[in-house]
Amino acid sequence: MQENTLPRKLRLFSLTNIVIGDMIGAGIFTTSGLLIAQLHNPVLLLILWVVGGAIALSGALSYGELGAKFPEAGGDYAFLSRLFSPLLGFLSGWISFLVGFSAPVAASSLAFSEYMFRILPADYLPQEIELGRKALAIAIILVFTFIHYYGLRSGSKVQDILTVLKIGLISLLLFTGFAFGEGSLEHFLPKNGAAFPDANPKTIGLALMWIMFAYSGWNASTYVGSEVFNPVRNIPRSLLMGTFTVTALYLLLNVLYVYAVEPLEMEGVISIGGLTANKLFNRSMDQLFSLFIALILLSAISVLTIIGPRVYYAMAQSGHFFGLAKRINRSRVPGISILMQSGLAIIYILSGTFEQIITFLSFSLGIFPILAVIGVFKLRFKKQSVLKMPGYPYLPAFFILSSAIILVLAFLERPVESSIALGVVAAGIPAFFLLKRS
Repeated sequence: MQENTLPRKLRLFSLTNIVIGDMIGAGIFTTSGLLIAQLHNPVLLLILWVVGGAIALSGALSYGELGAKFPEAGGDYAFLSRLFSPLLGFLSGWISFLVGFSAPVAASSLAFSEYMFRILPADYLPQEIELGRKALAIAIILVFTFIHYYGLRSGSKVQDILTVLKIGLISLLLFTGFAFGEGSLEHFLPKNGAAFPDANPKTIGLALMWIMFAYSGWNASTYVGSEVFNPVRNIPRSLLMGTFTVTALYLLLNVLYVYAVEPLEMEGVISIGGLTANKLFNRSMDQLFSLFIALILLSAISVLTIIGPRVYYAMAQSGHFFGLAKRINRSRVPGISILMQSGLAIIYILSGTFEQIITFLSFSLGIFPILAVIGVFKLRFKKQSVLKMPGYPYLPAFFILSSAIILVLAFLERPVESSIALGVVAAGIPAFFLLKRS
């Protein structure tokens, strides 16, 4: 009979690529146009991306300590179940299943199709553009479902290639844009000497919540902890190396966006990377870089298809999820969990728009990392840490406080979407007891 365990074969390079691949997804190539429409101030936009990077790095340090202590599949689910209660762990996994992985897969797939359709000349665009975009998004989900259903070894190799390609293409865009593009630093200054309009705290909170959606994935390697070789060493290193690399790339990309495009033209544009190439060069380069960014988004879709099902696997192993989710197929991966996540992502694509998905998603993702980082204090108080990361207690406290403030301000700005997210969390409580009983 086949052993129902996941082998430890992920090393530092592949693990860091999982973090980078998960972080660099739809967010950085779609949200800056939406953000500038809220903030109207490119300098404030850059400041908030710096703040978001600092929050992500402080979270990565904290999760490095948690991942070293609990090198298991599941991430937040494993941490909260061990440190506090199975109910809290289940609720984090419940959100991961319903929102945390399937919704980003849907968002990244929609962004992929947005950029692919930008490549086509206007004469070749189908009449039903929205339907075509959704069909392409669903098709790419099915492709990666097939790849990862048939094995982590082949899947991680695909992920390594996509992540290296991703960093190379972003570096190419940055180099050519700054070296040869037609931009202007005057875009950072208000026109005619007038001041930029002020943004209220609620708007800033919502903007930071969207930015943290772009940074989400800084904790990605903890979700595959049970498959990591030498996890005490490799999990913390992968989190820090991946998060620091992505933070630097994000700041440079946003500087390039504003350098290339006047803030007023950026407002509300989802395919901001393509518009940037258009302004820096010409329509042909817009098409070329849109293709590059579409390829970059493939890496995000791939890595989410790897890590999400490991959470459901871990939950089912503990008896807190559907038993089918813990089944390991002949390729030694949780195949049923992969199929469940992909199916839910397709439902999101069929039922919602890009902005609706990321607003609901961003609030949902912000809740349980706060509770997990509180667990660092519990580990230190009980002297149970196996690896003490630097910055304690200031960096964990900074992460908890800043993340909580963002959620409160975002709730005040968008109470409907935030309330729906809280309702989904609350619905997990009776689900937990029903599943536990059955």
